[in-house]
Amino acid sequence: MSWLAKLRQSRVYQSIFRVPILKDRRHKVLVILSTFVLHVHPVTIPRYALRLRHTWCMGGLAFFLFLVEVVTGVLLMFYYRPVPGMAYQDMWELRSSVTFGIFREVHRWAAHAMVIVVILHMLRVFLTGSYRPPREFNWVIGVALLVLTLLLSFTGYLLPWDQLSLWAATVGTNMVAASPFVGCEGPGSQWITWHGSPLITRQSDLRYFLLGSSQIDDVALNRFYVWHCIGLPILMTFLCALHFWRVRKDGRISGPL
Repeated sequence: MSWLAKLRQSRVYQSIFRVPILKDRRHKVLVILSTFVLHVHPVTIPRYALRLRHTWCMGGLAFFLFLVEVVTGVLLMFYYRPVPGMAYQDMWELRSSVTFGIFREVHRWAAHAMVIVVILHMLRVFLTGSYRPPREFNWVIGVALLVLTLLLSFTGYLLPWDQLSLWAATVGTNMVAASPFVGCEGPGSQWITWHGSPLITRQSDLRYFLLGSSQIDDVALNRFYVWHCIGLPILMTFLCALHFWRVRKDGRISGPL
């Protein structure tokens, strides 16, 4: 008896794959529907879904780049310290002296590529009409994923703690301060009051929430680090899983127009 046959007869294997994988279509459908590991995999795939020019694999490429970001980001966390006196030095050592420091460059360029690929994916979905019912909710999820992708790129921009990142964060957060209703300098914020006192101030608007203070300092660096490494990736993972589930729930990807 081969090792593969022994593996298939083991209790561990049978607890995961409860139905033997046979060749006929009925049993394949039964295996997929009754196995947790395989239930995301579609039972059948239409021929148009295999055409490269229909999807250009943009969704898969975006998710692959997200996985690259996760793996390289975890490796970079072993060497990077979100402290103003150490952040730039750690970033420079990752480029020059740390073994496999090239992962920092891979992380950076994969982030740029992910923004471009997600935008192209959204463009493809729009041009092929894949946002139409019953896929309109998945389109909203995709827009949220695009926003999270841009926020991940923005929060990671401050982490090198050099002049370029400091001024980029300054411009970006000043734009947030000028946003309507949520920024202290934006239109409509003066209308939001409580017992005659304004609620949206320099110490309570969205800019202060992002930075944790009224200026870019060590608190802002630590907050951007937490959002970039923990908060936003968790939200991205949840929405990606929901996005893939909705693709399956809505009857696979949309067909050609």
